[in-house]
Order: sequence, then C-alpha cells, then structure tokens
Amino acid sequence: MPMTELTIKGMRDEQCLRLVTNAIQDLPGIGYLEISLDTGAASIEHSSFVSEADVRAAIEEAGYETA
Repeated sequence: MPMTELTIKGMRDEQCLRLVTNAIQDLPGIGYLEISLDTGAASIEHSSFVSEADVRAAIEEAGYETA
C-alpha cells in the first residue's frame, strides 16, 4: 500500500486531532494512520485508489492546512 507523509498545521488539542483523524479515516482504503499532535507529522498508509491529493483535501475540508 502507498504511504503518504505530510505535516498538518493548526492542530491545538485532542479535539483537533480527532477531527483530522476522522476526516482521513472516512476516506476509503485507509490502512494505517499515525498523527503526532506535537509536531503535526502524519503517516498515512492507503490503497492505490486514494491519492495524496485526496488525503490533503480531506484534511483541508476539516479546516486544517498541510505542508
């Protein structure tokens, strides 16, 4: 499965982390997901029919920026 690594900006607390996690997990084919609240670093394993752009769009729709 492809792995996407990116940084999520704007998360301040556990609620922010839950919102982002739920937004990503709502995408089809998400296998593994780890997000650090402290650094914003995210590792997302997903199926080949989900692109990095799809992941970024889900995060941005939840109200956060990616780098």
